[in-house]
Amino acid sequence: MIVNELKKSFVVSLWFMFLTFPIMVIRVNTVENIIQWRWGNLLLVAVGSFVLSAVWRYLIRRKELGTQKTEVDGIARVTLSQRLLGDRRFTIPALFVVSIGAVAFPFVFSIYQTNIMITALIYVLLGLGLNIVVGVAGLLDLGYAAFYCVGAYSYALLNYHFGLGFWTVLGIGAGLAALFGIILGFPVLRLRGDYLAIVTLGFGEIIRLIMENWNEFSFGPSGIANIPRPGFFNVEMNIEQATIYIYFMMIVLALFTIFVVNRLQNSRIGRAWIALREDEVACQAMGIDKRKTKLMAFALGATWAGFAGVVFAAKTTFINPASFTLWESINILCVVVLGGMGSIVGVIVGAFILILLPEYLRFLSEYRILAFGAVLVVMMVFRPGGIVETVRRTYQYKETA
Repeated sequence: MIVNELKKSFVVSLWFMFLTFPIMVIRVNTVENIIQWRWGNLLLVAVGSFVLSAVWRYLIRRKELGTQKTEVDGIARVTLSQRLLGDRRFTIPALFVVSIGAVAFPFVFSIYQTNIMITALIYVLLGLGLNIVVGVAGLLDLGYAAFYCVGAYSYALLNYHFGLGFWTVLGIGAGLAALFGIILGFPVLRLRGDYLAIVTLGFGEIIRLIMENWNEFSFGPSGIANIPRPGFFNVEMNIEQATIYIYFMMIVLALFTIFVVNRLQNSRIGRAWIALREDEVACQAMGIDKRKTKLMAFALGATWAGFAGVVFAAKTTFINPASFTLWESINILCVVVLGGMGSIVGVIVGAFILILLPEYLRFLSEYRILAFGAVLVVMMVFRPGGIVETVRRTYQYKETA
């Protein structure tokens, strides 16, 4: 058994040597017009891929044996993250440490790091909004960036044409995004699965193409510049002060989002979403209005994308349609899937990993995206339910003597 696994790992290493040969070995020096042969890199690829493949196969085998044992014993598997989240002796000190770190962050780290953290918090809002649609209601949405775009352009256009400020447009942008969520929801009420994903993908591209080609309305590919940052009682702030202000504003908005989304999941409509996700036919047979439930999921999910879009426009002070492509929707979906569909804590962790990890892998130079992709693959193989899996509620009936 061990020899066979090592043979397979050897074949994998040969395959990786073949695949990476043009990139890792051949380097063209255009200045001196010579070709450099980096054979040492090929050796590193061979050894590294062999070792990683061997470790991978060992972990996969161990996971399969553990799954078989669980099925035989009939024991419900409880993950470490679920145990820690259910233990107040861990959660209360952890929240205290995170709170202290969040308050001190912009004063300890540079403005560049603070901007990255603001971006991560924007993705927290986007992830929690999409989590309502995908994770809780089970509706695969590949056009979520369209609502993000609606929020951003709402602030940019209303400020440009009517001079409306950030705080005025924050609610308007969320409301317009919710309206577009309802507009999307009506045509897809009878769709599910792949068909729903294709229609939502098309909706997202329609919104982006309208913004890109309707020059009189949205200024086309040139975008809109000089979007004002959020104000604070007409106080003049420089770039550093404005960044710190947006950072703390995003923390408050993220906490508000977490509170509302948590209350929604535990409410009647939240239980209806979960029933819709588990079995749509049984959900309708139980008397739940499927149409209303789907429209509520699309509208409320889009609302948080509208909030995030307004903040994004205020943070960057410039927007154009290139910021709201299909890949933006896929990135937001990756946040939800990587963190754990239906899990609020998981989505938050997934957002921070997806935004911060590529930045802190810059020391790997051109190989950082490769390393980031490898991390995502490993996570999805060994944690298919996400980093923090959703704790399924169970009810036990005990007879009393």
